[in-house]
Amino acid sequence: MARPRTFDEEQALDAAMRTFWEKGYEATSTQDLCEATGLGRSSIYNTFKSKHDLFKRALSRYIDIMTSTQLAVLEDGRLSGADRIRTLLDMVVDSETEHRANGCHLGCLTVNTTVELAARDPWAAEMLERDTARRLASLRAAIEAGQRDGSVASPRDAGALARFVNAAVGGMRVSSQGGADRTVLESIAEVVMDALTR
Repeated sequence: MARPRTFDEEQALDAAMRTFWEKGYEATSTQDLCEATGLGRSSIYNTFKSKHDLFKRALSRYIDIMTSTQLAVLEDGRLSGADRIRTLLDMVVDSETEHRANGCHLGCLTVNTTVELAARDPWAAEMLERDTARRLASLRAAIEAGQRDGSVASPRDAGALARFVNAAVGGMRVSSQGGADRTVLESIAEVVMDALTR
């Protein structure tokens, strides 16, 4: 008879997610995962099958948490289109300036994974592509709402503007990893808003 699990699987998954976020997929060893989760190797492999499967679940969890939070802002009909984008950028600035170690932030696990794995891991590439498509659709809808309500003055195609905002957010996250401080990130956000509203 199999022994019942005596650990919180969700808590272990969160700990693994944080470890992959800090170190990246390749640099995270099984021992790192054991130390982070408090589990032995056999428990990790019995529960999550492999390092790659554990990473898949950790990345899925991260995307669910982060993207859901962003979409809630972008789809908030109480705000003008421009205010939805502004709120998203403010959230990025806040998250990138919290919990800094040695003057730098961990960045975004999806951005980090795009750089590290997307070109050589079909599963990661597909998951990241789906996530990007969801965010771009919400960005586009917010921009279109702003063009209708007059808060977004740019006459450019909403899809192109959505890709621009998405690229700026990714750039802010990478800049933060490189040591950019709050003032720098706020100035990038302001340029984005100027491009949309002037």
